[in-house]
Amino acid sequence: MYKSGDVILAQIQFTDTFEIKKRPSVVLFEEFGNVIVAGITSNLRMEGISLSKDEGVIKESIIKTNYIFTISNKMIVKKLFSLSIEKKKLLHEELIKRLVGLIN
Repeated sequence: MYKSGDVILAQIQFTDTFEIKKRPSVVLFEEFGNVIVAGITSNLRMEGISLSKDEGVIKESIIKTNYIFTISNKMIVKKLFSLSIEKKKLLHEELIKRLVGLIN
């Protein structure tokens, strides 16, 4: 069972190809074997929430709050680390802002 804020390594299928690669993602929530995640990238030009090496990533990275998708828990290779309470709160606040922005 994974919980919100867990950073995982998972088999991810890209939307523009049939290629599947292992990529880091952060768990938003899990329900009935489905895991909703936000992608993580080392492309620092992308928008999102920064992650530093001190927080556990191999390279400085960005949590892409605009790249959210569902995977099966069977696609998860392993848990890497968990976000701090502060970073998890920041992530949730950013996601709420994005969702409210869709309504307005």
